[in-house]
Amino acid sequence: MGDNIGILKVIVSRGNKLAIRDFKSSDPYVIVRLGNTTAKTKVINSCLNPVWNEEFTFDVKESLRSITFEVYDKDMFKHDDKMGHAFLDLQPIFAAFKLSRALQLENSSNETKLRKVAPNSENCLLVESFVTYLRGEILFEARLRLKDVETGELYVTLKWIDCGNTN
Repeated sequence: MGDNIGILKVIVSRGNKLAIRDFKSSDPYVIVRLGNTTAKTKVINSCLNPVWNEEFTFDVKESLRSITFEVYDKDMFKHDDKMGHAFLDLQPIFAAFKLSRALQLENSSNETKLRKVAPNSENCLLVESFVTYLRGEILFEARLRLKDVETGELYVTLKWIDCGNTN
C-alpha cells in the first residue's frame, strides 16, 4: 500500500468574468483540492479575467472521486472573500485511461478522443468536453462554471499519467 497509481497534473489556465469582491475588481487566486492535498496559485491583483497558467502535480495513491477548485479574493486586512468553487468528477479520466490501454494506444502519436463528458450534476462543466489521448497522456480540458457566485468561469486542464501498476 502507498504506491502511486498515477500522477495527475493540473493546469489552472485562467479565469473569466470573475465576481467583483473589492471596490471595482478582485485579487483572485485558486486553491486546488485533491483528496487531502492542496495547491494554490499566485494572486493576480486587480483582475476579473486572470491568467495563471500554473501547473501542479499530485501523486495519486488511491482512486479518488473528484477534484475541487476554490476561487478566492485576497484581502490584506480581513479574511479572503469566496469567489465561487467548481468540481470535476475524475471517473471519466480513469475510464478513458482503461479504454486507451484496451485500444493499445501506447505507441500512437495521434490525438484520440476517448470519452465525451457532458455537463451534469457530477461536474461543473460549462460545455461538453472530451477526454483525449495524446502522446502518452490522458488529457481533459475543461471550462467550468463557478458555483455559489453570481458570475465566473475557470479553465483547467487535467493530465493523467499512469505509474504502471493500475489494473
